[in-house]
Amino acid sequence: MGEPSGGRGAQLKHTGLRPGWTTGACATAATTAAYTALLTGDFPDPVTITLPGGQTPAFALAVEELSEDAATVGVVKDAGDDPDVTHGALVRATVRTLPPGSGVVFRAGPGVGTVTLPGLPLDVGEPAVNPVPRRMMGEHIGQVAAAHGGTGDVEITLSVDDGEEIARSTWNPRLGILGGLSILGTTGVVVPYSCSAWIDSIRRGVDVALAAGQTHVAGCTGSTSEKTVVSEYGLPEIALLDMGDFAGAVLKYVRRHPVERLTVCGGFAKLSKLAAGHLDLHSGRSQVDPAFLAGLAGHGGADEALVTEVAAANTGLAALRSCLARGVPLGDLVAAAARDEALSVLRGAPVAVDVICIDRAGAVVGRSSVRGGVR
Repeated sequence: MGEPSGGRGAQLKHTGLRPGWTTGACATAATTAAYTALLTGDFPDPVTITLPGGQTPAFALAVEELSEDAATVGVVKDAGDDPDVTHGALVRATVRTLPPGSGVVFRAGPGVGTVTLPGLPLDVGEPAVNPVPRRMMGEHIGQVAAAHGGTGDVEITLSVDDGEEIARSTWNPRLGILGGLSILGTTGVVVPYSCSAWIDSIRRGVDVALAAGQTHVAGCTGSTSEKTVVSEYGLPEIALLDMGDFAGAVLKYVRRHPVERLTVCGGFAKLSKLAAGHLDLHSGRSQVDPAFLAGLAGHGGADEALVTEVAAANTGLAALRSCLARGVPLGDLVAAAARDEALSVLRGAPVAVDVICIDRAGAVVGRSSVRGGVR
């Protein structure tokens, strides 16, 4: 057999670690099975769902409860080889029908948090069910309704057994998400975390790209940022490096094995950490620094009141929104600072660098110019 191709898929394969499923995927599976039972009287076990990337995993049902007006399904989360605090958690979905025209309504049950502070992609008072899992559940509700004669108007109450206790080991309390865990996941897949395996996969990705003659590669924090650089630059899969949180690993290896151009693309909050000098962007080892962002905003023209507001922001997104509302380009400032930090790590290697910051939906909220390379 020949060498595997480059890009994200090859990196995942090369780690040798077993992937798992996000709380969002588990909640979607539980919701799909519950609504199917509510309409047909039978629970599909296992229940198969379609993830944003096209994968179709099947989930065994751990809990099945059916009454006249509601159905509840529980699915045990399998995080694969990732040391996820939610591994083994029982994610439950209770589905009730609503009057036609009501749409899909989400509620937080026991163990699922509620948003209490601004700055997240959800309004204050909403259950902590992130946008992509909401969309996934809504799409699957629509499919079940079409197949079995429902209207698709439902209330979905999500809960996680012991979720409030588990959440104490996460950043939710600091973010103002109180009462439990968040239902998360942009792909539905938990990528196993292993420093040595993942860094090795990054190096392999660079090697494969260079061997294939690629002159422009992109270090991306996840699948959304990959889509952004493909849209921006038309890069092939072999040029995409799934760096995850390991920005330093990409920069140090490219320093020794230069490419003509490196684009770094990721979420605004993560790249603000790179801008501040952190090379490991994992939430357990580096945090968004509001004081640093406030300093950037001040250099970008923010008045004293806005600088104070940014310094008090509870999330990077809140700081960004405050600046956008006042016409201060904090996203561009972070991108430029992250590029300059990347160039300092490259130590004069002949690599031109640019940085793109995106929001959770993949919209570009900041970009730098290209600097560095052969002079």
